[in-house]
Amino acid sequence: MGRTGTTRRRALIATGTVAAAGVLGACTSDGGLGGTSSSAAEAERAARAETALRRRSAATSAALLARFDAVLAAHPALTARLTPLRAAVAAHVTALAPAGATPAPTPPAPPDGPARAGAPGTPTTPEGPARAGAPAGPAAPGVAAGPGGPARTGAPGTGGPGAVMAAGPVPADPTVAVAELAAAARRAADAHAAALLTAPPEYARLLASVAASGAAHAYLLTSEGIPS
Repeated sequence: MGRTGTTRRRALIATGTVAAAGVLGACTSDGGLGGTSSSAAEAERAARAETALRRRSAATSAALLARFDAVLAAHPALTARLTPLRAAVAAHVTALAPAGATPAPTPPAPPDGPARAGAPGTPTTPEGPARAGAPAGPAAPGVAAGPGGPARTGAPGTGGPGAVMAAGPVPADPTVAVAELAAAARRAADAHAAALLTAPPEYARLLASVAASGAAHAYLLTSEGIPS
C-alpha cells in the first residue's frame, strides 16, 4: 500500500478511536421527577424506554464484536489489521449499555497462530467442521443468547433495520471474510443511525458517534487489501 493509503487508513482509525473515546466519556442524565403522579409516571416510562433502547443498541454492537472475534479466530493473519477496529467496537458495547450494567467479559483478540478446530467462526475442515449458527461470542448486557448465537437485533421495533449479525461459520477465504465483516459493520452503523431518531438527546449524540465510527470501520474494511 502506498503512503497515501497508509495515511488515510491511520486517519480513519484515529477517527474511530476518537469516537470510541467520546462515547466512553458520555454519561446519561436522569430526568428529574415531577411532584405529580403523572409526571412521575411519564419519567418512569421514559426511563424504561431508554433502558430498552440501550439494551438493543448494545446487543447490536455486541453481535458485531462477536463477529470480529470469529474472523480473528479463523484468520490470525488479520490480527494487526482488525485489532484496532475490534477495540473500538468493544468500547461501543460498554458505552451503549444501560447505566450500571456490567458487560459480560469478552475474550481478547487471539494472537497469531493456527485457528482452533471447532472454535467459533473457524472455517469448515474435515477434522473440525464449523457449526452454522454456533455462538460467536458473549451476548450484550441484559440480552439473552439464543440457541443460534447472540440474540438477534434489528427486528421490527428493536433498534433499526438490517442489524441482524450472521453467526454462521466464517468463510475460509480471508477476502470474503473481511467483506462480510465490512457488511456487518455497515449494518450495525445503519441500525445505530436509525435508533438515534427516537433516542433522548444525549443518547442520540452517543449513537451518532458510534454510527460514524462504524461507517469508518466499514470503509476501511472495504477499501483495503488482505495482507499476504
